[in-house]
Amino acid sequence: MTLSSRYGRACSRTSCRLSATMTLTYNYADSTAVLGPLATFSEPHAYDLCEKHGERLTVPNGWNVIKASEDAHDNGPTQDDLMAIADAVREVGSKEITTQGAESSSSASTSLGRRGHLRAVPS
Repeated sequence: MTLSSRYGRACSRTSCRLSATMTLTYNYADSTAVLGPLATFSEPHAYDLCEKHGERLTVPNGWNVIKASEDAHDNGPTQDDLMAIADAVREVGSKEITTQGAESSSSASTSLGRRGHLRAVPS
């Protein structure tokens, strides 16, 4: 546990000066408290908690607690994910090029100067 730095967010609990590591939000309609990773920015109806206060969290009787933990090994998309996205973009791009080539050879006068996503509007 570290003390809150000058630019970090502190725990919302009174007199606690530890750095916030998680965010607590409530869904009153469902009687649910959600404790998850620290939100990217502070919101007025959310509470930033340090590790100590997040672990000690208690809720009223009849309420549910959802603890959404951040996976320590999850560092974003894998190399396979990125390659799949790149392949999908290349495939869509090549289909548009072949489709545009077929349209332009069939009838140039009906497209009225169509280039990619831009269109010439006749006056």
